[in-house]
Amino acid sequence: MALAATVLLAFSLSFAQESLPSGYKNIKFGMTVDEVKDALSKDFNFGFRGDRDVSLLPGENRTLIETDTSRTAPYSFLDRCFFQFQDGKLYTITLNLKKSKTDHYSIFSTLTEKYGLPNYLSPEKSEWKDDSVIMTLERPLTLKYTDKKVFDDLQSKAMVRKSAQEQAHEDFLDEL
Repeated sequence: MALAATVLLAFSLSFAQESLPSGYKNIKFGMTVDEVKDALSKDFNFGFRGDRDVSLLPGENRTLIETDTSRTAPYSFLDRCFFQFQDGKLYTITLNLKKSKTDHYSIFSTLTEKYGLPNYLSPEKSEWKDDSVIMTLERPLTLKYTDKKVFDDLQSKAMVRKSAQEQAHEDFLDEL
């Protein structure tokens, strides 16, 4: 009986889906700007050119690294990539893939095979989620990795500000 249970458990685990990745390759959520720059400089597929690819975004403590492989890595499957930081920590990776090198169906099939069916599916995008990661495949050919906890925190802060703006608008209208 115990042997049958062990075999059944081993069989069921062989079909278990992988957990969603907390980043792409050696670039993981929570890394600092300098750590991401170092990882990008070691992987020629990104076409990273150094500090000229780094910029500050409007808003508080937000940085963006943008890479473009068109001249520096024409052999890469990646096209333009974006790495967005909040409070100095990486929380979003956006990979635009080259349509001349791969296709939406191949990426979708591979992701479904590794991570199971998406939680959300529409003609525009497929989305996989777990407690810590949101992974989205968008048309025509963009793959996004998002730290769900940071994203949810930013969303809740935006909702608070929106509610305050709505209240101020309502107060203004009441005074008319």
